[in-house]
Amino acid sequence: MSEAVEALVIGAGPAGLMAAEILSQSGRRVLVVEAMPTPARKFLMAGKSGLNLTKDEPFHAFAQRFILGSGGRLPPHPEGYFDEEESQFGPAEVMAWVRGLGIELFTGSTGRVFPVGMKASPLLRAWLGRLRDGGVELRTRWRWIGGGWRFETPDGPREIRPRVVVLALGGASWPRLGSDATWVPWLKDAGVGVAPFRPANVGFRVSWAAPMARHFGTAVKGTALRAGDLSSRGEWVIGRQGIEGGGVYEISAALRDGAAGQVDLAPDLDRAALAARFSRPKGKLSLGNWLRRVLEDPVKVALLLEWGRPLPGDPAGWADLTKGLPLRHEGPMAIETAISSAGGVTWDSVTKAQELRALPDVFVAGEMLDWEAPTGGYLLTACLGSGLHAGRAAAARLASMAAG
Repeated sequence: MSEAVEALVIGAGPAGLMAAEILSQSGRRVLVVEAMPTPARKFLMAGKSGLNLTKDEPFHAFAQRFILGSGGRLPPHPEGYFDEEESQFGPAEVMAWVRGLGIELFTGSTGRVFPVGMKASPLLRAWLGRLRDGGVELRTRWRWIGGGWRFETPDGPREIRPRVVVLALGGASWPRLGSDATWVPWLKDAGVGVAPFRPANVGFRVSWAAPMARHFGTAVKGTALRAGDLSSRGEWVIGRQGIEGGGVYEISAALRDGAAGQVDLAPDLDRAALAARFSRPKGKLSLGNWLRRVLEDPVKVALLLEWGRPLPGDPAGWADLTKGLPLRHEGPMAIETAISSAGGVTWDSVTKAQELRALPDVFVAGEMLDWEAPTGGYLLTACLGSGLHAGRAAAARLASMAAG
């Protein structure tokens, strides 16, 4: 069975839904198909710990942090939504768009922006309602199986004949939520370049010594992490399998790519002040008890003993080690556990309009493109922005078709 539509969007995450919204605003009939039983599952998962929508900061600062946090790699062809032209879609635009859905926002002490209710579901319900009102049709449990626009559906095989297509199929992280990268061989067969996927915003494996077991699940606070050009003052967690959490994710791109990591266990003290503390007599205290009196934090002491050997023998050496403790790990955790992924459709495979060179009238948006973003609202903002850019380009193509 075959069905004709003007615009087909495959993937009902933030990028796909934004593309559908832009297309519907141009007066087009839009069909969105999603392989999972419900839309935007990864978006909803992100909201379980408080939906960080964007970062409330000037656009230039936002863009520079994005560039730095992605290892210097911007989203493909960012001219349309990631620059200082009128068509940009940065923090201010995200906040205005969310408020337009009737969702109140607040900005935390670090500049991160959240819905007042901290959940993704009210925002998604409002968004889906507005899309329905705009004539967008959503069909779930429709899985793309390649071979043109053929799908497995609850009612059997179906084929769609679209005039334009927006692909927003996600990357390769959290495959159980829908981003399983099954599309890769089909696009490769069509001549599209696809860079291998790698984990981004991910934890790192550590084979801990037995004494560290008492600290599993403990949050590490009041430290600074560094790797390459990246740094973080965020909290992170000691887990059974290694280290994870926001502080680690902020430097994960550099760690993953081979940069050495360091931990400053006392970022608010200089080396001279630390050396003075380490000059305190040890007396009959055990090494652990002496360090606990100096650092006043058993978790920091445990990390110092775990990663600091061979241990120094003088106050200056202890101060240097505390300020630059090597972060020892055995590589990133599996991509299935990562918040996001790097890799995907390569930049040279798409035009500035995010149109696939090998497949005219097919546009690409979201994480299936070869870019990555740091945590803190940057990832979601760029996904929404790339969906907006692809939707505008697809709508313009339909208009040009109508004009003959």
